[in-house]
Amino acid sequence: MEKQRTIEKETSIEGVGLHTGQKVKLTFKPALDNHGIVFQRVDLEGQPKVQAIADNVTEVERGTTIEKKEAKVNTIEHVMASLVSLKIDNCLIELNGQEVPIMDGSSKPFVELLKAAGVKFLNEDRKVYKVKETIVYRDEARGVELMVVPDDSYSVTAMIDYNSPVLGAQHATLDKIEDFEDHIASSRTFCFLHELELLLNHNLIKGGDLSNAIVVVDKVVSQDELDKLAVLFNREKVEVKTEGYLNNLELRHKNEPARHKLLDVVGDLGLVGAPIQGKIIAKRPGHAANVEFAKLIRKKIEAEKNAVPRFDLTKTLYDINKIMTLLPHRPPFLMVDRILEMEQERIVGSKNVTINETFFQGHFPGQPVFPGVLQLEAMAQVGGILALSQVPDPENYLTYFMKIDKVKFRQQVVPGDTLVFELKFVTPFRRGIVHMAGYAYVGDKIVSEAEMMAQLAKVK
Repeated sequence: MEKQRTIEKETSIEGVGLHTGQKVKLTFKPALDNHGIVFQRVDLEGQPKVQAIADNVTEVERGTTIEKKEAKVNTIEHVMASLVSLKIDNCLIELNGQEVPIMDGSSKPFVELLKAAGVKFLNEDRKVYKVKETIVYRDEARGVELMVVPDDSYSVTAMIDYNSPVLGAQHATLDKIEDFEDHIASSRTFCFLHELELLLNHNLIKGGDLSNAIVVVDKVVSQDELDKLAVLFNREKVEVKTEGYLNNLELRHKNEPARHKLLDVVGDLGLVGAPIQGKIIAKRPGHAANVEFAKLIRKKIEAEKNAVPRFDLTKTLYDINKIMTLLPHRPPFLMVDRILEMEQERIVGSKNVTINETFFQGHFPGQPVFPGVLQLEAMAQVGGILALSQVPDPENYLTYFMKIDKVKFRQQVVPGDTLVFELKFVTPFRRGIVHMAGYAYVGDKIVSEAEMMAQLAKVK
């Protein structure tokens, strides 16, 4: 498992916001495990914070805006893409203004700044979301489709087609996130000339100066219009190149617009809040679609967290006779009937609850309920078998409880139920200490859960 990352030291950059035109100082600061990516408005009273997750997105017009109460931050996608590309999971980002500086319209300045600050590993494992089945978002009216399919790594393909004779149909691919810096980060934002005029008329792009965006010209433009643009952007002369772009800059890549759309996809999907393991395919992506897709993935993650695993109750790895060679317990205190599955760091066992259990005679005899403490004992016995599997001579060891934490009882267990226990190591087995997380299921419901710590001790 990869460990979570943050930056080694604080680092800052200054620039103007593309739409607000405000000069802004942005500071990246190191953060602890499980902090996530959080923006903080240090210019506002109380210095409010907003977490960079899709649930906090409030605007997607010409950029991605997150907001929570008083904290509002515009145009975060290029910063988010730079953090994703360097696998930085935890960072506090301070701003003394509302909008992230546009810089040159790409992620390159942020990537370079973060790399110079240094990236360091933390203690906790990265919480990677491994895509198990295809997830699709479609907006048929706009011809937009985004999907992620299961794969062994993270990759992105973006395709654009705006029916423009200048751009044509373009696509770009990022085969692995490590290639982002060299192949994607420097790709700048773009817009069409007619969009530029509309944005100007709506008092937007106050920070635009024709050096931080590619301007596509797909219509005939009079000299008067070009002269007006030259005055607006403080240029001596503005003209249209033969290939249909304003002469404000040179393309860094032949398919730079497609590469920038891919950059935006990487940044916006950073709002999922977890690294993604899967192949992403984006057709005509934009901020609105990207964010909706991120929300869809977040819902899928949440649903999978709460989903009960499916177990094959017809399988038997260890029967009761084998279990009694491993555990010292005997009826009526032996609480495990079968072991169904066992791996290096995981085990699944079961117990059939019958009315013949001796404790039902005195525990709510009129309405028999399996005692919660005995559910924990049964869970611990299953975990004990996993613990004993870590040593070559389990018959010479006993397992003793040291600690129980985070116990929850969710549903009643009654005669006729089949309890299935699943336990996994929380931390690696070391020096005879076992730390496990356990869940008990009946059918499609979690009935109890706990974290347990135990010690293996040799029989004297």
